[in-house]
Amino acid sequence: MNEKSKTDIQKITADVVMLLGTDASGHGMDHVERVLNLALAFAKNEGANTEIVTLAALLHDVDDYKIFGQDSADNLTNATRILAEYNIDQPVKDAVLGIIRSMGYNKYLDGIRPTTLEGMIVSDADMCDAIGAIGIIRTHAYAIHKGNEFFDKTIPPEIDSFSAKAYRDAKKTHSVQHFFDKLLKIPAILMTESGLAEGQKRNAIMIDFLRELFEEENAQDWLDHLKTFNPSTD
Repeated sequence: MNEKSKTDIQKITADVVMLLGTDASGHGMDHVERVLNLALAFAKNEGANTEIVTLAALLHDVDDYKIFGQDSADNLTNATRILAEYNIDQPVKDAVLGIIRSMGYNKYLDGIRPTTLEGMIVSDADMCDAIGAIGIIRTHAYAIHKGNEFFDKTIPPEIDSFSAKAYRDAKKTHSVQHFFDKLLKIPAILMTESGLAEGQKRNAIMIDFLRELFEEENAQDWLDHLKTFNPSTD
């Protein structure tokens, strides 16, 4: 990456801070920085283009529908504007926008996945940041942001799988259900060797946490559900 590219990355990072710096839903700059660092580590292991990985990781949430609305998400309004402002080469711009369009659990449920190595890396890094210890913290932060309860042991586990639309529209009564609807399924759908290794490590952390939570809460139905839970990747 040349000096101009490094300077542009610094300026682009500042633009992302302006867009996401006040987010309290778990998609702020702390999340972006973790995804960037993890994606660059994966890129080193996998031999990927670091400029594309860096830009895609920085911009992957600047049009998130939960923050900026569906129109922005559909058109990648902010990402497109930023890439144009810094005169990013067209092939790099196309690659970055293509990655962002193919990322996310909703896209996965719709059968849309990244097709390039760089896209798989950034997607894996983003999904890994949703799980493990930091994933538990982010899930709790999002529950607080939405005014939801983290765990209600009186509600039995829901077992049915979600379509993409049902997943987006679902009104969770408590956050622990989200682990079974999404988080515990993520390790099986990661796409790179680096991502799969990291995902398995983080999955073990979540399972240990949930087991301890259910035992301390004497939530036998949930403990039984955890023991028999088999994440579907269909």
